[in-house]
Amino acid sequence: MNILVTGGGGFIGSALCRIIARSGRHRAVNFDLMTYAANPLSNAELDGCDGYSFMRGDVRDAEALARAFDGCRPGGVIHLAAESHVDRSIDGPRAFLDTNIMGTYQLLQSAREYLDSGRAPDGFRLVHVSTDEVFGSLGPEGRFSETAPYDPSSPYSASKAAADHLARAWRRTYGVPTIVTNCSNNYGPRQFPEKLIPLVILNAVEELPLPVYGDGGNVRDWLYVEDHARALLAVLESGAVGESYNIGGGAELANIDVVLAICRLLDARRPRAGGGRHEDLAAFVPDRPGHDRRYAMDSRKITAELGWKPIEDFASGMAKTVDWYLGNPDWCGAVAADSYRRRLGKAKS
Repeated sequence: MNILVTGGGGFIGSALCRIIARSGRHRAVNFDLMTYAANPLSNAELDGCDGYSFMRGDVRDAEALARAFDGCRPGGVIHLAAESHVDRSIDGPRAFLDTNIMGTYQLLQSAREYLDSGRAPDGFRLVHVSTDEVFGSLGPEGRFSETAPYDPSSPYSASKAAADHLARAWRRTYGVPTIVTNCSNNYGPRQFPEKLIPLVILNAVEELPLPVYGDGGNVRDWLYVEDHARALLAVLESGAVGESYNIGGGAELANIDVVLAICRLLDARRPRAGGGRHEDLAAFVPDRPGHDRRYAMDSRKITAELGWKPIEDFASGMAKTVDWYLGNPDWCGAVAADSYRRRLGKAKS
């Protein structure tokens, strides 16, 4: 089966393309506009692989989507194309509304037309990938279930919440067979360094400050990206149309504890030239507006129904992540060559 992966050049999308291509069961068709956070090197190892192909296109472009559906006749779609960084959404929300809402609308319309044409294979379905941030902030106890009420705090999470509702509405109104997933914070190799973990790793290597918002006490549930990719494939293959599935890593940690864990790994693997500890580079910075205090996911449904659970715990996943960034300066250099300045709270100028 051909699987159309929107945003397959990004962090999660490229991991998913690699999982699909290596499965031997399906072929990944990467549909991506290749904007700033996408890196061609992320899928370079799949060049020439029978299980992978690339189509450049924008999910807001009806003609490009029609060509993609006509060209690969997918048996399923996994929709990952999105603007995803909360800080950027605060600085410039319009791009998030355009891509996350209107892009999802256009993809759903194109899938609807594909189904109505009779060209879609039997069992076609569309997995819309979303975030735990749509649920807002938790107190010190409890976890988000699939039925948690929506309460987004940022332009990013509001745009994703709107897209979730569109996916459900297009199923109920037009019969597009959609499934919604909501994941916790992803980390792992090949993540663009505006996100906390790669930013801390690369800044530490270069002896730059390690920025931590507020008091560092904001808690996230950390999910290794390849575990997430396996979950998404399981949902496409076996999930029930019309259902939602939470996907969490079962690894709740405060941001400051994540930073300190990275620093300890780097102390062992790449000691500072002048001695001292990497954690001495940590620098608390003013908190961002609307910063949710805690997220935690209840993933029992996907485990019970689809048999998925994470393989990596935080210690093993973080060790793999740090080792990958230390061992892949070419990938990191490609980001630097695009004049990206690593910082929190500001969009790329």
